[in-house]
Amino acid sequence: MMNRAPLPRALRLPRPAVIPRQHCLSFASRNISTALRPIILDGRPRLSWDQAPPHQLLRWNSSTAGIQDGSSQQTQAPQKTTPMDISQAIPQTTSQNRRRKTYQRQRMRTPTPTPAAEGDPKNFVVLPVSINSYAVTGKSWLRDNCRCPECIHQDTVQRLVDIFSIRENLDISDISADAYGTTVTWSDGHVSKYSYNWLRLYNKMPLEQPRPPHPMRFRDFDSYMPGETKSPTVSYSEVMSSDHGVLNWLEHIYTWGFCFVRGTPVNPEATEALLKRIAYIRHTHYGGFWDFTADLTFKDTAYTNEFLGAHTDNTYFTDPARLQLFHLLSHTDGEGGANLLVDGFKAASTLRKENWKHAQTLQGVTQPYHSSGNENVCIQPAEHFPVFKVHPQNKDFLYQVRWNNYDRSVKWDWTVEDQEAWYDAASHFNEIIQRPNMEIWTQLEPGTALIFDNWRMLHGRSAFTGKRRMCGGYINSDDFLSRYRLLRFGRKSLLHQLGSTKLSRANPYYYM
Repeated sequence: MMNRAPLPRALRLPRPAVIPRQHCLSFASRNISTALRPIILDGRPRLSWDQAPPHQLLRWNSSTAGIQDGSSQQTQAPQKTTPMDISQAIPQTTSQNRRRKTYQRQRMRTPTPTPAAEGDPKNFVVLPVSINSYAVTGKSWLRDNCRCPECIHQDTVQRLVDIFSIRENLDISDISADAYGTTVTWSDGHVSKYSYNWLRLYNKMPLEQPRPPHPMRFRDFDSYMPGETKSPTVSYSEVMSSDHGVLNWLEHIYTWGFCFVRGTPVNPEATEALLKRIAYIRHTHYGGFWDFTADLTFKDTAYTNEFLGAHTDNTYFTDPARLQLFHLLSHTDGEGGANLLVDGFKAASTLRKENWKHAQTLQGVTQPYHSSGNENVCIQPAEHFPVFKVHPQNKDFLYQVRWNNYDRSVKWDWTVEDQEAWYDAASHFNEIIQRPNMEIWTQLEPGTALIFDNWRMLHGRSAFTGKRRMCGGYINSDDFLSRYRLLRFGRKSLLHQLGSTKLSRANPYYYM
């Protein structure tokens, strides 16, 4: 995250007992925003505080001429005001001043903490984090966490800025500071203001994020290709009439990541009964079974008519819901609202093939998430989680993708190197999931329910006009797997192999 270092202590040196008036110190600028202006790195391989701004604030003022040496005064021609070391302002004519000068030089040689950042220096910036201290941070992190209304939705407290699409040309035009905080003007004209109270939340001793020892692997799965394969589909009557129909339904969900249910009666009661054929419906702060319109009843972007990029739900829960079902009951006086699905397993596999280090970064570096839209809700998971969650017993198989730029919170406890490594990897993954061959677009319609694996499939939708009424709900992962394993293997086999980690398709617990 950030590496802090105090300002050099030159400004706090004791003032000499006697200093001729013609050898006084003056500030180069009376404007505090200029005085506190930070250094923007300019190609140096490592960041150093050797040229910290305070050294440039002191000027040598000899315009009145004359140097008193204790016995006589000599006249000198006026000199230009130039930056200088504070020790040069001390007269060297008396033993008292010579001792003071020696003392000051010793203090000036006191080592100052030097935050070092590996990588491309153009990605880092030094900025004030209080009146008397500076810190080093990545430009991507700084822009990503702008708190203005253009970047944070004021109702849902979710991100609005897509850092991954703008960071390639991201640069800083100007930085200024005052008594309350730091203002950054970006190359695209956007202005971000960061209060010192907010910047002080930085961890003074950031921890390097661990990297997994082994690359992730993938279980067997099929990925749907629009136009090339038939979409996984079952009928409502088949699911409702027998457990065999339920097993076929769950097989489609586990193998393909999603499934359509044709012939679903267009009412909430029938849709709720369909979902309960798997297990009980999970209750969250959104309620149990939903029946909603885009009216921001719950402060979440899903309850608007805006475009929603590909994401997974419940990243702010320690245990996100596994299955999610949507059924469009009506759409009147408008158009749009096409549904988007992206296979997260396929995208992760593509990322590993194209850049295994990026895949390893998203497997190792964790991120915080939150849900804080409504006044009575402020949810965060028990710990931070990586984008790719692998199974520690089942040979590092990927079993969960957690990706939601809207609900991602501010991460404080990482080094600037880890910041840039994560943003590089996340930008690559974000580019992959937006490729046309990765996107599955469908237009939902009344009578066809859609259910998908929220631990694998990312979902979104296009913007729409008019009024839409949607219903649906969540199912927990443990309940989904319990129902699926029981129907596929039977209770006797499950009890016989309890706790088994054998990597075999004959083992019910291989399916995760």
